[in-house]
Amino acid sequence: MATVAVSQIKLGDKIVQDVLTPLGSVLFHKGKVITPRELEILQAFLIPTVVVGSLGDKKEEAAAAGDKVQEQAKDASPKSPIMDQYDRTVALLKGVSNQVMSGMGNSILEIRNQLEALLSHIQEYKILTFSPSSVKNEDYLYHKSVMSAMSCYMLAQWNDFPKKDWIPAALAGLLHDIGNAKIDRAILNKPTKLTAEEAEEMKRHTVLGYQILLKVTAINEGVKLAALQHHERVDGSGYPLGVVSAKIHPYAKLVAISDIFNAMTMKRIYRKATSPYMVLEQIQQDSFGKLEPAYVQTFIDKVTQFHNGTIVRLSDDRIGEIVFSDRNYPTRPWVSINGTIVNLSIERQLYIEEIMNKMDS
Repeated sequence: MATVAVSQIKLGDKIVQDVLTPLGSVLFHKGKVITPRELEILQAFLIPTVVVGSLGDKKEEAAAAGDKVQEQAKDASPKSPIMDQYDRTVALLKGVSNQVMSGMGNSILEIRNQLEALLSHIQEYKILTFSPSSVKNEDYLYHKSVMSAMSCYMLAQWNDFPKKDWIPAALAGLLHDIGNAKIDRAILNKPTKLTAEEAEEMKRHTVLGYQILLKVTAINEGVKLAALQHHERVDGSGYPLGVVSAKIHPYAKLVAISDIFNAMTMKRIYRKATSPYMVLEQIQQDSFGKLEPAYVQTFIDKVTQFHNGTIVRLSDDRIGEIVFSDRNYPTRPWVSINGTIVNLSIERQLYIEEIMNKMDS
């Protein structure tokens, strides 16, 4: 191994010693391979040198080759327990959705067991930074539903729902879009904006989902109502029935928040992913008349906690490190850029565009 100036690093070099920011947070853990993105971050933080593996002799070349094989093997399989169970849940939900025409009563126990296996790793789920490695356009709804299940499970806890409601709330998140199994695939996977007629057809997924779940005796009424009501809004402006807050089931209110957040933060074929911090601001605005205000505030407060040290890219492309989160402005933390503090609650023209040190997936 050798200590190398950042200006002399070669793409493909492997860092063999943790790299720290000037404030002492870990910028990169050892084992990270240098790509253009990592190089950009190192330069943005004015890191002078890093320790990289030297591939100078035959033994080290052989070791490097072995590492490469291990990396490839690692890439071919889930990289963490939560991603293993996440992928299994997505695959199961996809399979069940493809067979929904024949009913899903026999599948619900398998779904619940798999969901519980996923939720046993919920402590590893960081809502702002969790990101599946690749999502095919036709699999978007399944990924969104699984992430909504995890989000609803946490929201139920954070909002002091009784423990008996935690798993059903997660099931509500997982199954809220099941009605889409009966919507024309050409509409579901259309890469451009839907026509007015197609949009109306899409809205039918709420009623169709409720009808599918209505026949399943092993789930409670709240899970079924969440499929019907997750597009209802507390001021009565939603669909399919236009009911107001008092008539919307609490599970549906949780799903509405989770559904919006996960839909907007996922990349689609026709648009890029929206910054999670921008989505949180949108959800906060929607809490005035659209979404349950108490649930929204709890969601924002919880997901923005403990993110000091997170590396982010601002809307002006500068890269910095979150160093302080003001509880009065949770979506607009203080960011250190080359030693200069940018207070996003004051510099409102700026916002966090991207979280750069996301969870490996």
